Amino acid sequence: MVYENVVALIAKQLKVQPESITRESRLVEDLGADSANVMVLIMDLEDQFNMQVEDSAITTLKTVGDVADYIQAQQG
Repeated sequence: MVYENVVALIAKQLKVQPESITRESRLVEDLGADSANVMVLIMDLEDQFNMQVEDSAITTLKTVGDVADYIQAQQG
């Protein structure tokens, strides 16, 4: 469920088709995110999942799978 919500948010934010997004899709290189996109995405994820993404973690979140795994770990 977390993964599907992450994909939906990314697709909406970056204006890409959800079916084109995989766990291996890189936010910047594959999906065209820039730093502003990433910051808005982080805020959307924080709202959606009622959590706080640590600044130190942001630079480690490179792929869609990284984002989903991070959120699941925070909720665990």
